[in-house]
This record gives sequence, C-alpha cells and structure tokens, in this order.
Amino acid sequence: MEETHAEKAVRLFSEGLSCAQAVFVAFTDVTGMEEALAMRLPSSFGAGMGRMREVCGACSAMFMVAGILYGLGPGFDDRQKTEHYSRIQELAAAFRAKHETILCCELLKGLAVTSTPVPEKRTEQYYKVRPCVKFVYTASEILDQYIAAHPFTE
Repeated sequence: MEETHAEKAVRLFSEGLSCAQAVFVAFTDVTGMEEALAMRLPSSFGAGMGRMREVCGACSAMFMVAGILYGLGPGFDDRQKTEHYSRIQELAAAFRAKHETILCCELLKGLAVTSTPVPEKRTEQYYKVRPCVKFVYTASEILDQYIAAHPFTE
C-alpha cells in the first residue's frame, strides 16, 4: 500500500528533515519538483522560520505547495491575488481549527525550547516529547483535502 502524503511527511520528519522540509518534500509527486531542490527550498522555514519560532514550518510548507499549484504567475490581477490570499487564509484556518494557532512558539508552549540557531539533536527523547509530528501530519492532511476539493489545472 502506498504512503499518503501525511504518512510520508511524518516519516521524513522522523528521519531528520525539518517540519517544513518534511511537508514540502512529501508533495513532490504533486508539484513535480525534483527532491533535492524540494529539500533546499523550505530549509529556511523549519522551526518557525530559522528556529525563530514564528509561523510553523509545516504551515509555511503547506502555503508554499499551494503557491506552486495555485499561485500567481505573470500578469495576475487584484481579484486573483485576493483569491489566492483567501486560499492561504482558508488553509491556515483549517490548521488553527485543529491546533488553535499557526505560530510555532504557541504550538510548543510549555516545552523548553529556544530560538537559538543550533538545532536540537533528534534523539528518541526528542520525538517522545515534541508534538511537531502531529503538526506535520495535520498540514499534509489539510493540503491533501484541499487539493482533492480543488483539482489543480494550469
């Protein structure tokens, strides 16, 4: 049985990719992006944008995939821009409905986390206490549902 995007994203996260990388790379079959580039592009967005604990990296990746599939190309107008921003807000609202926020610092509230640029070691204990795996799963699941309801056409 083939992995779902959410399952693939969880696996990639548990193999050491950041939250943003895991979600973004899981959708390479949809975006058509080569996997090595797909790993580099979202690498700045992990841990709430470079470990600054801002917007959740899984959400940022969800928005990036939506941009590739539905985003604005040359010659867009205000109506199209409004439509796209509405799409991103809809995806964010779906994530908030499950986790109350899209901010990394709020999602990790109660955990001893820092915003230093040094990443935490991915140990067994890290995965036991870190809730990020569920955020990676949620973002991927929401994106799959959105894509299913809004088939991509060029």
